[in-house]
Amino acid sequence: MDALLILGGLLLILAGLVWLVMRAFTTSLLWGWASFVPPLTLLYLLRHWRSARPAVALSALGIIPLVVGLTLLASNDAQRLEAILSLKWLKPGVETPAELAIDLRGELNGKPFTPQQAELMDGVLSLREGQDFFAQSELVIRLPKVDTGPVRVDVLPADLGILPEVEISWLLPEQELPEARRLSRGYTLHLDLQPVAPNKLVGDFHLVLPPQFKTTLSGKLELFRNGLRYQGDKVDRQFDSIDTVSYVIQNYLERRFATRQVQLQPIGNLNFPLQSIDLNVQARINGEVQQLPIILQKLDGRGWQVAADNFAPLPRVTAVPSVQKPATITAEVVERVSRPIDRRVRFSLDSLLRSPDRFQNLSMRAATERGNSAEGRFQGVDQDGRIVLRQRMNGQGEVSFKLLPEEITRIELLEP
Repeated sequence: MDALLILGGLLLILAGLVWLVMRAFTTSLLWGWASFVPPLTLLYLLRHWRSARPAVALSALGIIPLVVGLTLLASNDAQRLEAILSLKWLKPGVETPAELAIDLRGELNGKPFTPQQAELMDGVLSLREGQDFFAQSELVIRLPKVDTGPVRVDVLPADLGILPEVEISWLLPEQELPEARRLSRGYTLHLDLQPVAPNKLVGDFHLVLPPQFKTTLSGKLELFRNGLRYQGDKVDRQFDSIDTVSYVIQNYLERRFATRQVQLQPIGNLNFPLQSIDLNVQARINGEVQQLPIILQKLDGRGWQVAADNFAPLPRVTAVPSVQKPATITAEVVERVSRPIDRRVRFSLDSLLRSPDRFQNLSMRAATERGNSAEGRFQGVDQDGRIVLRQRMNGQGEVSFKLLPEEITRIELLEP
C-alpha cells in the first residue's frame, strides 16, 4: 500500500510538471523553452499565475499521497526508507568475490549449469544453482564412503555393486516444487579431490549421465567440507549455520570446564536468520554426561557467542618429549580392532521401532504409500509414534520429516 501511494504521488507531480510546460508553450515559444530552467520556471509562475495555476494544483495534489506513503513506509520499514533516501541504489554495485572457485562446463537437464554453492557433508556432495530454499538446479551425489583425507571415485557405465547415487533436480518458473531424477548406475563419474586447509576440497570433477538425462559436467571443483566459514585461520562467527553454533558452544564448554575432553551432542534444527538462541544442550564432559542450558546471541561485529561468557582461554598444548623406558620394563601392547557391525543387515521397520536408540542419528531413506520419499538422519520416535527424519539444507538450515509407520512402504538404512 505504501509503495502504491508513493508511486501515485510521484505520477501526479510529474503530470503537473508536464502540464506546466505545455501551458508555458501555449503562452509563447520563449516561455516554453524557459520553463525547462528552474529559476525561469518560477518567474513564469509569478508572471502568468492564472495560466500555471491548474498545473501547480495538480502537482500539489500529488504531494499528499507521497507524504502519506513515506510515513507508512517509515513506520513499517525504516531501513528501507533510509536506503531509498540515501540514494545508494544509484551507485553501481560492487561484485563480491565468490566464496568458491568453481570452473565447471556443461549442462544439467539440457540447460547451462553454473553452481554457486558446493559442499561435501556426511557423504553427500551437492552443487546448487540459486540462493532460494529450493535450488533453481541442483546435483546431488551420495557417496558410499568418504574419509577425512582425499576423495577419489571412478565409476564407469558397466560397473556394478555399491555405487554412488546421483540425483539431479530443477525448478521451472511455473512450478512450486522441483522435479528430480535419480539413478544408481549406468553413468560415468570421476572425482579426484584433495583437502585444502582449513575445510575445503579442490580437484577434478567429471560426470556424464545417460543421454535421456541431458547432463554433462566437467572441470575444476572447489567445495566446503562442513558448515564453517573462515576469516584467515579463525572461524567466522558471523556466518549462520549449525556448525558455527556448535563450534561456539564447544569452545565455550572447553573453557568453562577447563578441559578439552568435551563431546557435544548434535544440535537440532535452527531456522536462521536468528539473533538469539535458547538451547538445552547435552555433552559428555570428562566422561560424564551433562545437560546444560545455554543462551547464544549474535552481536554486530562479533558474531555468535554465549551470553555471560567470561571464561579465560585454555592454555596451548605443548608437545612433551617422550622418554624411552628401559627394555626391562617395556611391554608390548596389542590393540584388538574389532570390525564394526553393519546395522544395514536385517534392518527393517519393525527393528527400528523395537530399538530406536540403536539407530539414532543414522542416515535413512523412506518411501510412503503416496509415492513420496524422505531422506535424513533418524531423530527418534515422537509422542504420536511418528518417525522423525532430519535433513540438513546446505549448512544454513534443516527440514524435518514426520512419518507414520503405517504409511511407510519401504525404509532403508544408508550407512552401517
